[in-house]
Amino acid sequence: MKKTILFWILAFIITIGSAIYQRMTGPTHPVSGSVNFDGKKISYVLDRSNESTSNCVVQIKTGDPAISGILKWRKFKTLDPFNVVEMKGTETLKAELPAQEPLEKLQYFIELKKDNATITVPEDKPVIIRFKGHVPLGILVPHIFFMFFAMMLSTRSGLEFFNNAANLKKLAMWTLVVLFIGGFLLGFLMNYFAFGQVWGGFPYGNDITDNKTLIAFVGWLLAYFMIKKELQPKLFAALAAILMIVVYSIPHSA
Repeated sequence: MKKTILFWILAFIITIGSAIYQRMTGPTHPVSGSVNFDGKKISYVLDRSNESTSNCVVQIKTGDPAISGILKWRKFKTLDPFNVVEMKGTETLKAELPAQEPLEKLQYFIELKKDNATITVPEDKPVIIRFKGHVPLGILVPHIFFMFFAMMLSTRSGLEFFNNAANLKKLAMWTLVVLFIGGFLLGFLMNYFAFGQVWGGFPYGNDITDNKTLIAFVGWLLAYFMIKKELQPKLFAALAAILMIVVYSIPHSA
């Protein structure tokens, strides 16, 4: 197998791994687990993200009609008393969290009761859910594609470190172009629809997602400059690729 093809395959594998990692570790990924109650295992999946256009339905399947439940919620980072909502249904209990404005957060948990026994779900701490506006698929899908395509191009560029006849100028240029389209042009639109603001990073705010995109872009700008000047191009391409991997390892929407 030619080294070039091998490098593209490695870049693709690393990119897919990064996408899966972000999906599984991000703060908007649902909280899942199980509790043991009255000698029975009860599994749950609780949302941590919801659109502001509708209430968030919270449900848990107990499989036992004798188990009742209440949903408790309040605004995140407040000392307000918890609102209590009775959960409806038998065996599968349901209640709703009221829709909030984009960027607003609630914390919530479920209390299950049977006879004199009570258990909290989750057992350790409340779930934090963030609300956002609706992002059209015509913006969301291209944004995701361009961001992970930029990751693949970045990784592929960095792997040129191991190529004796490195060809970095075009790879670095396309990395910058694709990252700019995905992270800034489409990223601005994503932010506008989801949160009502175009940019929440430096110097206007401390949004982690926006700031990590900025860091990755500046890193590749520097690498591209060094590549153009032929000042240790392979080293700077590798460093920019490593920076990109580190940035992408930070959970999305943290």
